[in-house]
Amino acid sequence: MGHESSKDLPDTDTTTNSEGGSTRFSRMKQKLHFHNKDHHPHPHLRRIFRRLSVSRRNGSSSSSSSSSTSALKLVSPEDFAGIALLTLISADMQFKDRWLACVSLGEQTFRTHISHQTHKPVWNSEKKLLLEKNGPHLARISVFETNRVSKNKLVGYCEIDLLEFLAQDSDSDFEAFELFDPASAGKVVGRISLSCSVEDPIETEKNFARRILGIVDYNEDGQLSFSEFSDLIKAFGNQVADNKKEELFKVADKNGDGVVSMDELAELLAIQQENEPLINCCPVCGEALEVSDKLNTLVHLSLCFDEGTGNQVMTGGFLTDKQASYGWMLKLSEWAHFSSYDVGLNSGSSASHILVFDRKKKRLVEELIDKKIVLSMRAIYQSRIGLGLMDKGAKEILQSISEKQGREMNTIESARDIPKFVKFFKDQINLAEIKYPLEHFKTFNEFFIRELKPGARPVASVEHDDVAICAADCRLMAFKSVEDSLRFWIKGRKFSIQGLLGNEIYSSAYADGTVVIFRLAPQDYHRFHSPVSGTIDKFVKIPGCLYTVNPIAVNSKYCNVFTENKREVSIISTAHFGKVAFVAIGATMVGSITFSKKAGDHVKKGDELGYFSFGGSTVICVFEKDVIKIDEDLLANSARSLETLVTVGMSLGVATRNKQKLACQTR
Repeated sequence: MGHESSKDLPDTDTTTNSEGGSTRFSRMKQKLHFHNKDHHPHPHLRRIFRRLSVSRRNGSSSSSSSSSTSALKLVSPEDFAGIALLTLISADMQFKDRWLACVSLGEQTFRTHISHQTHKPVWNSEKKLLLEKNGPHLARISVFETNRVSKNKLVGYCEIDLLEFLAQDSDSDFEAFELFDPASAGKVVGRISLSCSVEDPIETEKNFARRILGIVDYNEDGQLSFSEFSDLIKAFGNQVADNKKEELFKVADKNGDGVVSMDELAELLAIQQENEPLINCCPVCGEALEVSDKLNTLVHLSLCFDEGTGNQVMTGGFLTDKQASYGWMLKLSEWAHFSSYDVGLNSGSSASHILVFDRKKKRLVEELIDKKIVLSMRAIYQSRIGLGLMDKGAKEILQSISEKQGREMNTIESARDIPKFVKFFKDQINLAEIKYPLEHFKTFNEFFIRELKPGARPVASVEHDDVAICAADCRLMAFKSVEDSLRFWIKGRKFSIQGLLGNEIYSSAYADGTVVIFRLAPQDYHRFHSPVSGTIDKFVKIPGCLYTVNPIAVNSKYCNVFTENKREVSIISTAHFGKVAFVAIGATMVGSITFSKKAGDHVKKGDELGYFSFGGSTVICVFEKDVIKIDEDLLANSARSLETLVTVGMSLGVATRNKQKLACQTR
């Protein structure tokens, strides 16, 4: 599980311990009626929302609303793992301060209130989270000290697989987890106590009935009069139900006492939603509901109300823990639009924060970039004036600076920058997987092009050459066609595949082919690997500039990063994917692209092809039209203009044609 309790966890399929005791997961399965293959799931659980766009309703961050408006997706009962009630109870830290904690899961982040000045903060803050077996279930808990005006400091964090936590052999839902220092691998800085349990669907119905009853129970007698019932029906947004409210009241009033009790209302909601749904829109957020989804409607409403058990409900509406931890000054800057958080294609002030989706951990993370660098990139690449300066000689200056910086990174003195670099990127560089200790590297560039330990990057479907893999540790964008790449990501007006590959390499087979962009950031492992198995036909060097490959430049309509930057193109002939164009593109501070293979060499997918020297850089793979089916999650994120954080060896896509058919077409 990574950074959490040191206690080993059983396999999630385990439902009982050796002595017959129950696990949290087995108790959950019993509640959900999934423990017996011959027993049909609860009728309300035919389908369930995959992602509930509730964060905008509970939070205070206006900028995050767009991330919450994605279409509701459904998941089968087999993938449904329940609604977890996660409670951050307290922590034991090493010094006194005012503390807040955040929990991040998928594309949502929630935060507690700020504690009093203490080394043992108590929050008792809770949040309901929808869990799926194949969806996000690795929660990151972050604890911040808050004695700062603009920027709170991350002190400790842990990562908890909620499904594994629920599967532990334990009679208690409570546990304490170690908090780790983000700047020092393995260093423990405190402990956090939390509980996690799964709500029974039947209890969901009852709880919702209690909550919705409380809204219109004006005299607080625990029952609804006809006038109160009328107000409730109007809030449901169902005109038919509003016209039939007298008839409905009689239906709900089972015992004929002239008032509707909580139990009577619960029965009405359950039965009526099965036959003729009452609730067309959520009374809390106003969102239209899929009334045919039965309990899904109640799940949505329950999460929208989310009053919990009386503890303080965490504040939502955030995308990352960094955003959730901001002090009042940076919150003011968001309100004034000097900076903002958002998923997707950003420009101007919105480019201040670059968010990517971590494929492994299934959550949003924020890319670390020095603020001064962000401001300078925005000034240069997102304005006519900035690019005008480039045309008047700044390109040559940038080239000179990059070459000079590259030479400095090869000096013995540059090794002093390695610890500072590692500290700045904290938990984004895993020292445990580097082949050699930091003391081994005599220059910064030696560290920058570091090798990893054998097995650190397993190759997906290693025996199947019809499965392509990710070529680098990077932020990935994938598009079925060049047209899609221009619509969702590349905004340079003159970008074309012919311009990217050059006349010597380009052929019409690539004209509307599949485009995959692998963007490496400075903190990444900078060796690139072959995404496919095949033979290298040729290499062609194309001179050019050294623009940054940061999205701030790529998303600018004023420059054409990929077709103007220095690059080297190779062609890999394969049995399953035809001829794959592999383009290594230099960037600011990258004066050197080094290939470790030569023309005529045979490569297996996952084999190292070469490396970039100091800086950020990019690889682009162009596949011929209709030869590869890219993995759906990569396409879905790219269609939202959201980069996916991947590592070498992860699955990229599968071949769509057999060997014989492809061979005939390439003759």
